[in-house]
Amino acid sequence: MDGYTTLYGMLEAALKQAGEESGMLLGQELSIALSDSLSTSKSSYFGGLDDGCFVLGVDSGEAYAGQFYLVFSLRDAIVLSSILLGIPPARIQEKKRLSIIENDDIDAFSEIANMVNGALNTVFQGTLPNKVRLKLLSPKKHIPEIDQLSQEEPLPDGDYLMFRSTLEMPGQEMNHLDVLIPVALGDIFDPQPLSAEAAGAAEDLESDIEADSDSDGEEGADTLPAVIDGIDSIIVLEDDEEQRLQIIGLLAFTGYQVAEGTLNADIKELFAGRNVKLVIIGSQNADDRELAVCIKVNAMRQDSPPPIIMSAECWTRTAVLKALKYGARDIIIKPFNGDDVTSKVRRYCKITQD
Repeated sequence: MDGYTTLYGMLEAALKQAGEESGMLLGQELSIALSDSLSTSKSSYFGGLDDGCFVLGVDSGEAYAGQFYLVFSLRDAIVLSSILLGIPPARIQEKKRLSIIENDDIDAFSEIANMVNGALNTVFQGTLPNKVRLKLLSPKKHIPEIDQLSQEEPLPDGDYLMFRSTLEMPGQEMNHLDVLIPVALGDIFDPQPLSAEAAGAAEDLESDIEADSDSDGEEGADTLPAVIDGIDSIIVLEDDEEQRLQIIGLLAFTGYQVAEGTLNADIKELFAGRNVKLVIIGSQNADDRELAVCIKVNAMRQDSPPPIIMSAECWTRTAVLKALKYGARDIIIKPFNGDDVTSKVRRYCKITQD
């Protein structure tokens, strides 16, 4: 899998540390070594499982909001928990063969998983420029052909980055630990550059905008109404209240009134009585629901639609091209860069620097 080198390096260091610390807890040498990474989906991943597994959600908070997952094979969980509980080797092998796991085993396994989460917290907090808090959730057991997959279980549908590590312990035949990170969250932990085609499309758009700006004096009188009644305003549409307030704070310098709402807000009501200078639409993945808001905004003033800036955590080449097609004039990649936001706002609202 190309890219995500920073994320790969963080996981590699954290899992190595987790193996060493868990080994000390177990009184056994344990190695957890990151060995591979690839793109997958929930259906592909679980469709290829032959044995049972434990799925543990890791809730990521603060500046890196989302959830990713640790997946251990059920037999590895039995071995690790049984060693921690001091169960004799012969009984461990019997439990492993029959996939027997009891409440005490699950409690003991959760202690080991907490060691992994602790190592992740240490490395992520030491590497990422902003705060991050990782909280381990309770394990969920999944047995193929017995436990049915649903939209949210044992983890949500979607595309994932899978980081696979090997588990090694003397005298034991171990499998692996997989870390499954939703692509959108992976792009927050380790922002990826746009593809060459998408970046080129964005550059072409900016060139067209600059050309339009240069010709405003000559053609503007023919294409735009002379006066648009109402209060000079910027509209901010974003489901995440914290991010919406962050954008609003960055707009204070304009002196314009800010009208805010979620992506389900009544666009007609927000436009009423306002001379809308700019619309900023925030989303997570820039999917069709968010992109459709562009169409609604353009429909409000078909003859002279306001510029639209779309922001999202995860931009794919297809999403960028769709955003441009649906009427966006520019894009922003989350987390926000304040200078980038204000620069774009100045450009589209034609606000000169003091």
